[in-house]
Amino acid sequence: MADQSSVTSPEQTLAQQLGEFAATVARDGVPEDVARSVVQRVVDVLGLCVAAHVLPTSKAAIGYAVDAGGAERATAVGVGRRLPAPAAAFVNGVLAHSLDYDDTHLPSVLHPSANVVPAALAAAEDAGASGEDVVRAIAVGLEVAVRLGMAGYDEKLGNSVFFEHGQHATSICGAMGAAVAAAMVQGLDADGVVHSLGLAASRASGILEANRTGGTVKRLHCGWAAEAGVAAAQLVKRGFTGPPSVLEGRFGFFEAWLHGSRIDYDAVSVGLGTEWAVPGIFFKPYPANHFTHAAVDAGIELRERGVRPDDIVRLELGVPAAAQRTIGQPIEVKRAPYTGYQAQFSGPYALVAGLLGGGGLGVALSDYTDALAQDPQRRALMAKVDVVADPECDEIFPHQFPAKVVAELTDGRTEHVAILANRGGPQRPLSDEELAVKFRENASGELAGPVVNDIEVRLRDLRSMTSLDELMSLFVPTSAPRA
Repeated sequence: MADQSSVTSPEQTLAQQLGEFAATVARDGVPEDVARSVVQRVVDVLGLCVAAHVLPTSKAAIGYAVDAGGAERATAVGVGRRLPAPAAAFVNGVLAHSLDYDDTHLPSVLHPSANVVPAALAAAEDAGASGEDVVRAIAVGLEVAVRLGMAGYDEKLGNSVFFEHGQHATSICGAMGAAVAAAMVQGLDADGVVHSLGLAASRASGILEANRTGGTVKRLHCGWAAEAGVAAAQLVKRGFTGPPSVLEGRFGFFEAWLHGSRIDYDAVSVGLGTEWAVPGIFFKPYPANHFTHAAVDAGIELRERGVRPDDIVRLELGVPAAAQRTIGQPIEVKRAPYTGYQAQFSGPYALVAGLLGGGGLGVALSDYTDALAQDPQRRALMAKVDVVADPECDEIFPHQFPAKVVAELTDGRTEHVAILANRGGPQRPLSDEELAVKFRENASGELAGPVVNDIEVRLRDLRSMTSLDELMSLFVPTSAPRA
């Protein structure tokens, strides 16, 4: 692979530097560890899409896309006919993010793959691109999304400015990464990538209030971002153009979203092609908001120490202050989630779920149901949980999403648990077999065992595929309705 350290120039705008980076990768490829990580993320996202297909919101998104009609160009998981590429990207983006089981980059606190992978797959089917083209495009799309997110990370604040503003960096930066990936598999050159960024910036969006007080709108965010990315690339192919200064310009992307804040422009361009963020993106072992994962692990550790539900007088869950606002406030809502979806954003529920035990890699999708959210035993235990801001956790956040638990027991003992590094990240990586367990569990509910095995085998050879048609056809169950 060629050295890409010289692909950028300070005379270029940031978008132009990203365009040159994309063109170089399209020509020369990516390092092996990056390619391997991308394939793992494709496996992860497609499994999530299958698992999420049964949700009422998924059916609503699918119905919306199918009703709109259009040329049959790309596969939406579980839909018995192809859709226009932007519509397929929309559906798969909704599905990929709906279970809150998709990967996370830290410290930017965004979920890149649920935007970029659906966009790249849909655009690749539409264009007849190869598996190797897809891997290269996803790698660059993920890198762009993460780098834009990091430009909004404030080291002094210790958090993403996007997040502090209530903005969903996942879909905002994800739309930009999706546009780059789609442009690459559609065969656009460096200038085409710049224009695609210029168009996508006008559709990048997302706010996070639903995390606090409810609503399912966040499930749409990655679908809209993936759709925006594919649409941007297709419109550029038809002649639309965007501003080369779309990122740092006076009325550009960063000014619109991060007005008045310090912006780290170096995070976008320094080390392009030599310093890859992709392999360090955290996989999620549990199907819930990432802020809750260390609480799950703490509950598991308490259970492994022999602590039983009847032994507990009080539980204190210490988390970073920024996480507390999402998973601990309002506390009366977090102690009594009404639905499985609300439970995914509840610190008390996560701690109790780990304590009681579940499937998968510790807890699984089957542990986040409406019935379990309202289960009297879980409600009684959640009522004993206080969620507090912890200074040590604040020092670590957002490089990790740590948790510390104090359990006061009926015999007078106090148990202390500290989970300071997240499972699924570079310090505690998931093995290939653990990722395979996650994929099989997600896919087997909707697809027959032989089909799941066939998909796994084919995905291992993703880079050698001349097109994605045969692979994606496996994600259309014979029983799937055409409308």
